[in-house]
Amino acid sequence: MLNANRLRQQIKRRTFLAGNAHLLGPLALAAMTANGQAPPVAPSQGEGHSRTPTAKRVIYLFMSGGPSHVDTFDYKPALAKYDGQPIPPSVVEDVHFAMIPPNTPPLVKRSPYQFVRSGRVGTLVSELLPKIGGMADQLCVVNSMRSGIFNHDPAVSLLNTGDSRVGRPTMGAWLSYGLGTENENLPAYIVLTSGVKRQPLLNSYWSSGFLPARHQGVLFRSSGAPVMFLKSPEETQHAARRAQVDLIKWLNGRRYELVNDPEIAARIEQYELAFRMQSEVPALVDLGGETAETLTLYGADRKRPSFARNCLLARRMVEQGIRFIQLYDMGWDSHGSLERDHAQQCQAIDQGVAALLTDLGRRGLLDETLVIWGGEFGRTPVAQGGGEKWGRDHHPHGFTMWMAGGGVRAGVTYGATDDFGFHAAVDQLDVHDLHATVLHCLGIDHRRLVFRHQGRDFRLTDVGGRVVQDLVL
Repeated sequence: MLNANRLRQQIKRRTFLAGNAHLLGPLALAAMTANGQAPPVAPSQGEGHSRTPTAKRVIYLFMSGGPSHVDTFDYKPALAKYDGQPIPPSVVEDVHFAMIPPNTPPLVKRSPYQFVRSGRVGTLVSELLPKIGGMADQLCVVNSMRSGIFNHDPAVSLLNTGDSRVGRPTMGAWLSYGLGTENENLPAYIVLTSGVKRQPLLNSYWSSGFLPARHQGVLFRSSGAPVMFLKSPEETQHAARRAQVDLIKWLNGRRYELVNDPEIAARIEQYELAFRMQSEVPALVDLGGETAETLTLYGADRKRPSFARNCLLARRMVEQGIRFIQLYDMGWDSHGSLERDHAQQCQAIDQGVAALLTDLGRRGLLDETLVIWGGEFGRTPVAQGGGEKWGRDHHPHGFTMWMAGGGVRAGVTYGATDDFGFHAAVDQLDVHDLHATVLHCLGIDHRRLVFRHQGRDFRLTDVGGRVVQDLVL
């Protein structure tokens, strides 16, 4: 038997729920905060703050499959000198190749491409990337990245999450969690894809891991409806859809009150976001208002999917305050026919990347947008196979990435591999160092952006990472 006071409290609660369903999302979030599940105060407000941020958002150009560093940004004349000869055993001691048989002596393979000194600073860039080379004075090239992971999926996971195992939050999810969103009508984290599918792109590549589900990346499709199941049926009116969403919110709110599951609160938010996206997304991806000059700059078609079109969409998303935009370009896994495949891949991205940097710069957005370029690893300075269809194997021991804008030094080449381009030899950078430096540009102390999960405080940089001061302003 309920006493009178408790009965009155329940009646008041039911009345409140019936009449104020629109408040359940904020209430759920408030409850999450009380239970330690909400994100920390944004760094700009103090929590996790390391300095005034130089970047507000990130565009991550991910070359899926692994571009060859010794054929793009890491010029090694020793490869031409020793072409066709076995690489010194001391260089490959204890090295495990992914595809080259262990009983086959690895033979040095020169780059078939010329390298050109580009920009005022004379950065060496392959002839495969002339337009990116023309932007050399904007680039901060790191030639000394390394990791210990030589298979695609765990290597991609490491670059995205700081851990080779599936289940950790990606960098985009951490930024959504730590910084929140600048545009409540669009996701904070969007993924675009292009290229030739040689390896699958896994949903875990843009997962929120153990962070609340609202921080996961939203994949925009390259053709058809950009987000599946977002558009209402033709006969459904806006008011009717609003009423449906309100009913679902009310039901979810009742369930949340009973079980206090933060995933229900995330579901409430996702329904609300999806409803708002119905009117925002079509305008975001509609290039009808872009000038002919802009389309020509990118080499993009208003309708035809391409990496260049995705670069233009990324600029539009930056303008709308999207926090983290990741462009996956597939097809860089050149185990064979590297000369043909890398030429095609570079041609497909060169103009779009250069146009993106140019366009961001002329709109005053590059200074507050950090652009990152790279893959999950590089490719071996030794040949895989022979004849005209030679290729290069996976290579995590030393490879290249670059950054631009957003508070990194421009016109800089940092670090070096050894004479053969095999091992990172000077100013080595681990993946955790890269992540710590990126977070630093966004005003975040990587040691303080944490989330407690299964009794432990987790962070993007795990238990490592250092800010590389030589890379930042």
